[in-house]
Amino acid sequence: MSAKIFPTAQDAENAFYEALERSDLDAMMAVWSEDEEIVCIHPAGNRLAGQAQVREAWRQMFVGGPGMRVQIGQQVVVTGMMVAVHSVHESITVAGEQRPRPPMVATNVYLRTPSGWRMIVHHASPAPGEPPAAGAPVDPSTPKILH
Repeated sequence: MSAKIFPTAQDAENAFYEALERSDLDAMMAVWSEDEEIVCIHPAGNRLAGQAQVREAWRQMFVGGPGMRVQIGQQVVVTGMMVAVHSVHESITVAGEQRPRPPMVATNVYLRTPSGWRMIVHHASPAPGEPPAAGAPVDPSTPKILH
């Protein structure tokens, strides 16, 4: 059991991104719930479920060590008594890369547990392009997606 206690979902969120920037596997896993019902989906990746799959994916990501910077923007937070959902835009830069990476959108879900708030879902995917300006013509061949 992790000794780290996150009194708020925002504290857990801050710890998640700090661990990501430091490539610190132990700090990363301290943010996650210790239940097996956790899910992580990295951009263009498979759905990872359970402690073993989530830990292994972060371990592989952190092999190169620190060097990633993540700037969070446009945060939208919905919080209830037991669950909090954070939707954010992630701007990621990696040391040594010439071009910035495309922006990501992420949904982070936190559960209030007896030992504080813990992450149960992280789902990140590439952000869509900028929406068209108001009044701009719409390409009729663009499919309409209802979801």
